[in-house]
Amino acid sequence: TCSFCHSPKGFPKLKNDTFLRAARGEETEHTPVWCMRQAGRYLPEFRETRAAQDFFATCRSPKLCCELTLQPLRRFPLDAAIIFSDILVVPQALGMEVVMVPGKGPTFTEPLKEVEDLLKLRQKVDVTAELGYVFQAITLTRHSLEGRVPLIGFSGAPWTLMSYMIEGGGSSTMAKAKSWLYRHPEASHQLLRLLADVIIDYLVGQVAAGAQALQLFESHAGHLGPEQFQEFALPYIRDIAQAVKSKLKEEGLPLVPMIIFAKDAHYALRDLAHAGYEVVGLDWTIQPQEARAQTGKDVTLQGNLDPCALYAPKEKIGELVKKMLEAFGTQRYIANLGHGLYPDMNPENVGAFVEAVHAHSRHINKH
Repeated sequence: TCSFCHSPKGFPKLKNDTFLRAARGEETEHTPVWCMRQAGRYLPEFRETRAAQDFFATCRSPKLCCELTLQPLRRFPLDAAIIFSDILVVPQALGMEVVMVPGKGPTFTEPLKEVEDLLKLRQKVDVTAELGYVFQAITLTRHSLEGRVPLIGFSGAPWTLMSYMIEGGGSSTMAKAKSWLYRHPEASHQLLRLLADVIIDYLVGQVAAGAQALQLFESHAGHLGPEQFQEFALPYIRDIAQAVKSKLKEEGLPLVPMIIFAKDAHYALRDLAHAGYEVVGLDWTIQPQEARAQTGKDVTLQGNLDPCALYAPKEKIGELVKKMLEAFGTQRYIANLGHGLYPDMNPENVGAFVEAVHAHSRHINKH
């Protein structure tokens, strides 16, 4: 038995550790599969649970987060659960106000405009005080899962969070945030460092609460070119992996596998493979063979079916999955989409995707 299966908090014993084994590069009978945004609006039961609540109020309710995390597992034989939360809880912990505007998405009431605005942020964050509700949700969910599958915790990465904090919401160009990188490199590093420090404590706290794996989302990597990524994103991504691991060791916590997902950052795949993460997540814009060639043999790859493939008929989804498994190989691989599920997707097609991964990978492994 491994340290992942027995935990100090008296958590139930893990029954399906396929995802953890694949993440650590051990052999698996089938390729594990989970979906980014698997707890989401494509499920009618999700919309029902969320209907009465403000989005961030939902995030602050451990009971609701637990329920939303478990919903997809009641429908599909997924190999992992990911805690229902949002990456913008970190800027909230720094003292920024974020509201969910219907039809527009998350919106900061007062984005960072000038370098002086950095002074308004909390310089020292007590993550248990500010984000304890996420830790409670993780502990509750880990118990409620009854050992069915491992629970993944996550955070946004510093550049992605910084870009939201300056843009004040989504943006197609990220021009305001990127202008900081060119005009105020020192202040940008100061902000990125502050974010990294909070993220490190936040991720360690998630493991202490019961998370069995961690994913770092650098969702806005594609807005940077190779040089800016090298300077403003990669050093913090590396540092987070290293610091989280050394703190987990210090605190006698399990060394859980870590996943880095930097969307649209093919130009950095080699570097990401050596950034200290067991798993590199891929979006759908890269060929599996190409990704393998660039990342080498020592990391597990995760991804990368185009989410829109789930609009296809079920037979077609099966064909695409088979092709993907043949291209990646069934080992050192975790099947996923190259981005999150969209709200208008048919849950049955999600089920077809999950089942196709299991069926085809078992078949390939036998032959």
